[in-house]
Amino acid sequence: MAISHATDQNFQTETGTGVVLADFWAPWCGPCKMIAPVLEELDAEIGDKVKIVKIDVDENQESAAKFGVMSIPTLLVFKDGEVVDKVVGFQPKEALAELLSKHA
Repeated sequence: MAISHATDQNFQTETGTGVVLADFWAPWCGPCKMIAPVLEELDAEIGDKVKIVKIDVDENQESAAKFGVMSIPTLLVFKDGEVVDKVVGFQPKEALAELLSKHA
């Protein structure tokens, strides 16, 4: 499954069912650029179990504010629309895989 890009308008739909990893990011953020290939690898490996969604915080401030995103990258794990986990900052692939395995 490919990584999708969510907006304030479709965020509920994108994160409403199953296990979803939501990446709150911005184009100017160094650590966000570092984590992007990690998310691509994860998607290739476990994309059938976990959906990955990216949200540009500059363009979608409503969603960022709703979930209290203060620094980026912030990664929220949703299960059927509810936040079940959160990590802030760059994470290695192994740490993210372990985090997601708890919920998938």
